[in-house]
Parts: sequence; C-alpha cells; structure tokens
Amino acid sequence: MPSPAGALVSEAEEFLARHPSIEAIDVVLIDANGIGRGKIIRRHELISLFNSGRHLPLSILGLDVTGEDVEDTGLVWSVGDADRLAWPVPGTLKPMPWTTPPRGQVLLSLYELDGQPMAADPRHAMQRQIDALTRRGMKPAGAFELEFFLFDARRGPDGLPRPAAALIDGKQAPQTQVYGLDKLDGMQPMFADVYEGARAQDIPLETLISEYAPGQYELTLHYRNDLARAADDLICLKRLVRAVARRHKIIACFMAKPLAACAGSGMHLHVSMAEDSGRNLFAEGPSETLNDILRHAIGGMLGAMADSMLVFAPHANSWRRFVARSYAPLTPTWGVNNRSVAIRVPAGPLAARRFEHRVAGVDANPHLIAATVLAAVESGLAGRIDPGPPVTGNGYESGVGPPADMPHDWAGAILRARKSSFLRAALGETLHRSFLAIKDAESYRIASTVSELDYQLYLDNV
Repeated sequence: MPSPAGALVSEAEEFLARHPSIEAIDVVLIDANGIGRGKIIRRHELISLFNSGRHLPLSILGLDVTGEDVEDTGLVWSVGDADRLAWPVPGTLKPMPWTTPPRGQVLLSLYELDGQPMAADPRHAMQRQIDALTRRGMKPAGAFELEFFLFDARRGPDGLPRPAAALIDGKQAPQTQVYGLDKLDGMQPMFADVYEGARAQDIPLETLISEYAPGQYELTLHYRNDLARAADDLICLKRLVRAVARRHKIIACFMAKPLAACAGSGMHLHVSMAEDSGRNLFAEGPSETLNDILRHAIGGMLGAMADSMLVFAPHANSWRRFVARSYAPLTPTWGVNNRSVAIRVPAGPLAARRFEHRVAGVDANPHLIAATVLAAVESGLAGRIDPGPPVTGNGYESGVGPPADMPHDWAGAILRARKSSFLRAALGETLHRSFLAIKDAESYRIASTVSELDYQLYLDNV
C-alpha cells in the first residue's frame, strides 16, 4: 500500500546513495511521554520500510516512563499485543555523524493496518489540531526552546547530581553564572559536536545560553513554517544532545527539576499564525495594540490551562519546577515583554508578533504540547474569548492568584485531566484514555514506594 504518512521510497534511495558508509538506521516512534522507542534496522532493510512500512506492537504506545506495559491503556493484552504498521515521517531520515560505525535515524508514525491514523499516537493528535486551524485559513508556525542540565557521570559526595566539569580543563563551576560566556567556552568540545550533528540532521539550531542554575543550558531553534516540523526538531535535538553528552562521558538531564534549590528546565513554545499569503495574522498595525486574533488565542490558552496541566507537567517531578521567581509561571496570566507570566508576548517587530507559551517543562512531549496549545487557541478563536488585561511588573506579586479549579499538584492535574472534555477533544478519546492510564500507573508506583525521605522523616521519629 502507498505510505499513508506520505513518505516516498526515493527519499530512502537518495539517502543510501549519499551515505554509503551508513550501516544501520534507528527507527524511532515517539510515545506519550515523548520517549523514542523502536529498533535499529540494517541498511538493506530501509527500502522495505519505505515501501511497506514496519510492523510494531501497539503496546509501544501503552508504556510508562520506565518502559513497563500499562494494561489499562487498552493497548497491550486486551488486544493481544497486536501489531500496527509504522511508516516513516517524510523528511526525517537523517545521518547521525556522532555514531561509530555510522548510523542514520528516521522518525515513525503509527497507523492502523488499513492505513488510518492510529489514534493513540501523539503525532496524529498534533496534526489533527494543525488541520483544524488550517480549515480556518491559518497555518501555525513556531519553534521550541530546550533547557537542560549537564551533570557529571558520578554524583557528588552528598549523593546528588553535580554540574559537569568544563571539558577543556576540568574546572568545576558550582555557581549559576547566567549568561556566562566562560561557562559556555568550557563546554565547547561537546557543543561543537552538537552543532555539527544538528547541521547533519537539518535541525535549525541557533543560540546557546548559560541558564539560571549551575550546569544548566538552553539551546534555541529557528522558526519553522510548519509547527509539526518544529516539534520534530525538539525531539531530534533531545536525542542528539543526550547522545553527544554520553560520548563526552557526561549526562544530559531533561528532568524538569533535578536540583531542589535551583531553577528547573522548561520547554517554551513560540507560535505565530500565517494566512495563505504568508502574512502573520498576529501582526499589529501602527497603533501597537494587540489585534483581536492574538488576544482571543491568548484567552483560549488561559481558559484551557487548568485542563491542560497534565500535558505540560506530566510527571511527579514536573511540579517541583513551579516556584516563585524561578522563571516558571504559577498562574494562568499573560503579559507583554514579561517573563513572569504564563503566556508572554515578546518584544520585537510588530510584523513578527507571536506568543511564547512558558508553562511546559522540558520533560513533556512536544507533540502533545503542540496539540493542546493549538486546541486551546482554536477554542479561543471560536469563542472570541477575552484574556482580560495583561499583567505588568512582577507577575509573581501581581495579586492575580490561580483559579480555584487550577490543579496544585500532580494528583490534582490527573483528576482534572480525567474530567476534562476539552482535553478529551484535544487529544482524542483513545489517546486521552491511554495517557491517563499511563499517568495513573506512574502515580501509583510513586505513591506506593517508600523513599529515603520517608526514612529520614519517620523511621525513628514517630
């Protein structure tokens, strides 16, 4: 059957001709937690993958963060651990120059055996929301930002992760050094390899920043006219950074909050909206007042935020990131040129107007973030939702508190998501059910585990 994903066998043929030394290819399906699952196939199998797809067990989309089956997803034994067909995502077949012997990589999406999209695949949920805006004559464009930590392979004397020493001279850097150039210089051997890998994979990697915690960094990506491609950029960049760090014998950490006393890591999403002519529909006139399309989009995102928090903060650790004055938003607020709010309208040329969604942690799935944010934008446009006045000054002290129904922790987010008709529509019935089942299983595992902190607090005190 022809590829329902639209990939052509000529892409595989040209790739093999350009890269005669590549011996194997990573085939990568992204699960609900944003984790790449799949296989490594040999070079001679690639043409068959593009011609006929590849059978993969449906249960790949029913795994928790550790790779354990979650039967309540309805994707494992209740369907006999049956196969579906995975097809290559067009344009994602790229070399991985950091591997020895050299390998390639291609992203996959999962389909039913008759070619219909498999509804538990997060990529299809994202594409459905892009299509909904396309029917309005709008094309979402944008880019994600990637914040992360680099840690030594061995933990410190206190048992906690410690910032990776500079690769050029072994110098330790226990201070924050936000925007510190010497800190970046010390890690240049690794980042040079990251930029080389990004060029090979056509990832539009741009600015490198020393962020607001010891060992924390940020990489920014150039705008894509296709938001689905932008989400794939983020997926591929995380795999690239993790793999290159490993080869330099350090750990790239994508936990939302790995250090209790320091800022966490976000995955900010920048979005503009183009019409068919290419004009930015969020652009303003000379009056410099936000136009109604952007205002209603913001209103939709604020209105759906409580329902969406499990997507933006999907793990127990995610919720430790939400601390005042740590560049993580605490309430559904918005503002212009203000980093203390959840939805920021950045400064810049009026013709390039966009919003920055600052809520999600780096541990979230970018396909689900895109799906949920775009669904909220569409609801704001459909309902012409007024976002209210922007926050000025310090958003943490603005007096605007969280709504009464805003979840305050992971358990509350799971409960809110389960009841949410908005999230069920944004993700689709099948993905909504399976995602909630995965989060329930992970929550039970944590709740039933007796931790070291339990012993410290209670062992001989109660």
